[in-house]
Amino acid sequence: MIKAGIIGATGYTGGELLKILASHPNAQVVRAASRSNAGKQVSNVHKYLYKALDLEECAIDSANFRDCDVVFLALPHGASSQMAKELVGMGVKVIDLGADFRLRSIDSYNEWYGAEHKWPEVLPETVYGLPEIYRERIKDADLVANPGCYPTSIILGLMPLIKNDLVDVHTIVADSKSGVSGAGKTPAANTHYPDMNEGISAYKIAGTHRHTAEIEQELGLLAQEEMYITFTPHLTPMNRGILSSITVTAKKELTQDIIDQCYYEAYKDEYFIRLRSLADLPNTKWVAGSNFCDIAAVWDKRTKRVNVISAIDNLVKGASGQAVQNMNIMFGLEENAGLKFGFVYP
Repeated sequence: MIKAGIIGATGYTGGELLKILASHPNAQVVRAASRSNAGKQVSNVHKYLYKALDLEECAIDSANFRDCDVVFLALPHGASSQMAKELVGMGVKVIDLGADFRLRSIDSYNEWYGAEHKWPEVLPETVYGLPEIYRERIKDADLVANPGCYPTSIILGLMPLIKNDLVDVHTIVADSKSGVSGAGKTPAANTHYPDMNEGISAYKIAGTHRHTAEIEQELGLLAQEEMYITFTPHLTPMNRGILSSITVTAKKELTQDIIDQCYYEAYKDEYFIRLRSLADLPNTKWVAGSNFCDIAAVWDKRTKRVNVISAIDNLVKGASGQAVQNMNIMFGLEENAGLKFGFVYP
């Protein structure tokens, strides 16, 4: 049985990790820590876990996690790097759900996050935890940078087209809509119920959202060239889910059959990718609570563009579920262990 720890257990992603791992057949949460709930039961914060999980939180100190096989860090950016360095130094595997290890250069991290990084020398070699692309590297990793939610939906949506050199990567426009849980638990004016409900609003547009750097980095590596995209995120009045609508211009005349075959070959062996169609476009309700990513790629003959619709649950495939998927790979388990179910419908 894998002994798992969670640091930053009181947030939405921490709660989702607790819920998934509580029913995992091969792992058990033996330590959980936070600043605000130390010395109290995890169910003191996550009320739905009352009687389902008996676990008292400890203080945030790497020494408390020395006996863990793996630790999930669900901390704000800037808060993970020192903790990860200490834990890996003890021989503990680390999966960071924050942003401290996603970008491969310290200059890029400083530009987009501006927080002090305590372990910059490891950035170029840190494994980006998107299994559908980096599975073989994840298997042998001691430190995995769990991808962001928006990047997961956009990178998985575009990967087959870019790898097969079918599209002009300088024409990518990604319009993404996220549930409010993506903003975290800390209250803010735009996530206050009367302000958020019954309205959809764009935010951090024109290349100012921090996930832009992560998306461009990973798509650029796939395309083997530097690139920039137009990324417009929106806050949507629902609890969870991300729907990304992506358009990109084709390099040559395509057909729907060519596109369908491209995506089939890319994802035919991927358990968590479900391919859909124009007649069955992805819906956030169909992935809610699950680790699945639903994708439909549709050819627009009139404009010579490919329309890609991608849907994930931002808290699961966009965060905690993908982190557990990475853990399963790191420890040689079935990739879908503990992740086969969890759907929330209706």
